[in-house]
Formats: sequence, C-alpha cells, structure tokens
Amino acid sequence: MTSAVRTPAVAGRFYPGRADELLHEIQEYISAGETPIAGRIAAIGCVAPHAGYHYSGGVAGAVYARLEIPARCVVLCPNHTGKGQALAVMANTTWQTPLGKVAADTDLAARLLRRFPALEEDSAAHRAEHAIEVQLPFLQARQPELNIVPIVIGTSDFEVLRGLGEALADGIAGRQEENQEDNRAGKVLIVASSDMNHYEPDAITRIKDHKAIERVLALDARGLWEVVIKEHIGMCGFGPTVVMLTAAKLLGATSATLVKYATSGDVSGDYGAVVGYAGIIVE
Repeated sequence: MTSAVRTPAVAGRFYPGRADELLHEIQEYISAGETPIAGRIAAIGCVAPHAGYHYSGGVAGAVYARLEIPARCVVLCPNHTGKGQALAVMANTTWQTPLGKVAADTDLAARLLRRFPALEEDSAAHRAEHAIEVQLPFLQARQPELNIVPIVIGTSDFEVLRGLGEALADGIAGRQEENQEDNRAGKVLIVASSDMNHYEPDAITRIKDHKAIERVLALDARGLWEVVIKEHIGMCGFGPTVVMLTAAKLLGATSATLVKYATSGDVSGDYGAVVGYAGIIVE
C-alpha cells in the first residue's frame, strides 16, 4: 500500500532539516549561477547530482539556476537501497520536505502505468531512497506549484530502460497535445538524479566521468549505457539518464550542455577516493 504522505528520509543529514536554513542554503547555491528570468531555459531534461548538499549542492544549484522549472516534473533516480520493484512509481502520494508538500502528478503517472506495465506502483523502493528527495527542495524553491512523478529505477537492462523512456515520451507528448492552447500546462521537465563515478582517485574519476558525459552531450542513450558498462564507470544514475535521454530525443531534444562538473575532492581536499558530480541540461 502507498502511504498518503512520503515523509523525509534524509532531512537533517543530506540537507538542513529546518525550512529557513534549507532555503537559505539553496538560494546560496543557486545564486552562484543565477540567470535572469528572461534567460532561463525551458529544457526537456537535465542531470543533477544527489549527494549531500555540502558536496554536490554547488553543481545542482548551477543546473537549477539556469532552468525554467515547470509545474510538472518527472524525477528519475537509481535504487540505492535494493528494496522494492525494479521500476517503482508513487502515483498518488504527496511528498513532504521541510519546504512543504509536493503533490503527485497523478494524470501523467497513470498514463505511464497504462503504457508500460513493467512500471509498478510501489512505495518500498521510495521509502528510504534519498536520490529523489534531495532534488525536491531545489525544485520547490524555483516552482512553488510543483507536481512530480517520482520513479526509482533498479534495473540496468537497456531494453527496459529504453522502453520506459519511450513510454515517458509518449505520455508527455499526449499531455502536450491535449494542452496545445496552454503550453505551461503541457510542459514537463525530466530530471535524472545521478552522481558520477564513485570512490576512485580524482584523476581516474575525471577521465571516466568525461567518457560518460561525452555520450550524454551527444544525446546517445545507448552509447552511455555501453561506455558505463565497458569502462566500469560508477555512475549510479546511468539508468535514469538513459531513460531521460531516450525520452528527450523523442520529444525533440537537439543539444545538451555541461553546466558544471566537480568531484567531492574539490570540497573535502581528499583526492584519493572521490565521487564525481555533473550538471547537464538537455534541450
């Protein structure tokens, strides 16, 4: 059964648990890369990191500073806990963060469940998973009327990932066709929540990560999947990114931009075993 409200699992650890402190921290990260409203990008998708804000908040803030955040977002993430179904959505559940509640986009979630039977309604995969939760305060800070479709991805099967991406594009396109007179109502942003390579020396991580980033910038979902597997790149959210790229290309994406890249070593000063963070916008 899906609970009515998904309460925070990592507030006070990955990010501040108090609303005032959290909003202040987010605004600091965003202001470093702030773009005038007229210059913000109505992107189709993006990649943003999901580590503790102390480490990856600067990269995430650089992405969200440049984006026009629509009222509806699909947020895809990997399954770090190993719990729940391979493809798990919470179609009707409200999410709570210190900044308030985020409603579910029940219509788009229902469309996806009809189009792609491998996607299942499941709360177990979401209950302790941090990788969607840490994105929400950034999205809330830029879009107070936020609605989401949260999907945890626990498979690396390329055909399944591609199928979900195709179903997602179909569902979003159907929504857009029904809202041709109201472009804002049909607009959806697809967020792939992902860190990059894990726990190798900084120099190695940067080489590996840029091989993966190169494929993302080329909008090459299959190429990303292949290079991550072949080169043993510890990009935890490569599955969500494959889904996002597949959907984005079908929705007309023609380019991608690396907004910012960093590693945990840039913050900690420890370059012996780092995690990489990339912020990418797809439009």
